[in-house]
Amino acid sequence: MRLVEVKDNKTQKDFVQFPKGLYKDHAEWIAPLDSDINGIFDPKENEAFSRDGHAIRWMLYDSNSKSIGRIAAFHNTSPNGKLKESGAGFFECIDSQEAANMLFDAASNWLKEQGFKEITAPINFGDRDSFWGLMVEGFTNHAYRENLNYPYYQALFENYGFEKTIEQSTMEITKEAFNYERFSRIANRVKSNPKVEFRSVDWNNVEQVAKDFVSIYNKAWSHHDFFVPMTLAKIKSRMKLMKAISPGDINVFAYVDGEPAGFQIDVLDVNQVFKHINGKLNLIGKLKFLWYRSKVDRIRSIVFGVVPEHQNKGIDLGLIMTYYDNLVKRPSIKATELAWIGDFNPKMHSMFKSMGSTRIKLHYTYSKKILT
Repeated sequence: MRLVEVKDNKTQKDFVQFPKGLYKDHAEWIAPLDSDINGIFDPKENEAFSRDGHAIRWMLYDSNSKSIGRIAAFHNTSPNGKLKESGAGFFECIDSQEAANMLFDAASNWLKEQGFKEITAPINFGDRDSFWGLMVEGFTNHAYRENLNYPYYQALFENYGFEKTIEQSTMEITKEAFNYERFSRIANRVKSNPKVEFRSVDWNNVEQVAKDFVSIYNKAWSHHDFFVPMTLAKIKSRMKLMKAISPGDINVFAYVDGEPAGFQIDVLDVNQVFKHINGKLNLIGKLKFLWYRSKVDRIRSIVFGVVPEHQNKGIDLGLIMTYYDNLVKRPSIKATELAWIGDFNPKMHSMFKSMGSTRIKLHYTYSKKILT
């Protein structure tokens, strides 16, 4: 076996293309967009590089120069500037512990050279809502920028000495399973309060939507360890993209006395579209996107929050019920995913369970001390 650092056009192409061959017979695996993977390692696109970020990639080849594995290692200062983050991700490998160990060793040794004493994997070089965690349960319906891997990967990680540090659950709820009577009784009391209003998003007024989002987000998430204040410029650029994958009626904001108080943000499960384009969002890929978008039958709830002064007052239930009422008008939608919920958030787990949701996927985040 031969380990090669990704430096030239060939190895860069192999890094993107290798998983497509590895999973060619996997009925559930959907190729991520080539541009998304390349963008992670492009300093012009990934802001993690601007925070003293560094990344390295390797390809592993067999004696016949056939690709049999890949991995990336990286580190940067966290967005809030409070700590240095390090880890590895984008691991793909044949079912060989020897091959996996070579890849893990490469990442661990490089991080040790950079002064780090621990490796966390598999994680993303950047935002935590993408390419994060090893799938250990479910192995189906993986969403856009969500990892799906072969079940044997768990043994490759754990045999190397990785230990689980975080469980990330993805829940699913259908209109039929939703505990309507219980939630409607409570939510209706809140919705009847003249001081409280629930509105669907109007994408024709992106400026106001962005301002309201920033106001809620920066209040609701300020106590989190990895909190980074959201800026108007950043969220506006994202919301322009959201318009194509997130109809306004499936996004709900709450207001109390006219002030932003909470939101539920959802997107169409666009991986149902991307499975038809094999990672290439070129002209043909874009045409396919427009064609298949209307056939999507799942929604993914990605952000849910209420500002502290209005928590435990039923605002969360009002958001859920307003979303449900809008969803009933969309008979083509079969299910909603609620992702991802860490095991450190028991309150959210309890609420989703009481709604009637069930867990459909589970990801692990692993860590391992680097021996000196």
